[in-house]
Amino acid sequence: MKSVVVFGVFDLLHPGHLYFLREARKRGDQLTVVVARDARVKFEKKRASFFNERERLQMISALRYVDQAMLGDRAGEWKVLKKLRPDIVCIGHDQKAEWIKRCILKTLPKVIRIKPYKSSRYKSNNLR
Repeated sequence: MKSVVVFGVFDLLHPGHLYFLREARKRGDQLTVVVARDARVKFEKKRASFFNERERLQMISALRYVDQAMLGDRAGEWKVLKKLRPDIVCIGHDQKAEWIKRCILKTLPKVIRIKPYKSSRYKSNNLR
């Protein structure tokens, strides 16, 4: 069974997010979505998310092609990826993959970049 993991904020859930999750789900048998914590969002994006981490987790959990959803690590930790040990990590067109190597896993997962879906229209920053 191939496990796929994606990471994201998923604030203001929109068709671009849905496309990304559907495409990631096609890459394996089980899709786990790791939702960024509020503190991490504020640290990385220099602003708070519109919905808090519990609300974003609840929305992601309700999607039929998501098998499991969980909150991510606090800033500077890499426990989730070590715990899940996925076969594949799918990243969005605007995400960086370098952090995966920092997790110091025995076996690095395959990294697949998902192409954007109408990124000029469906981007959370543009929708604000």
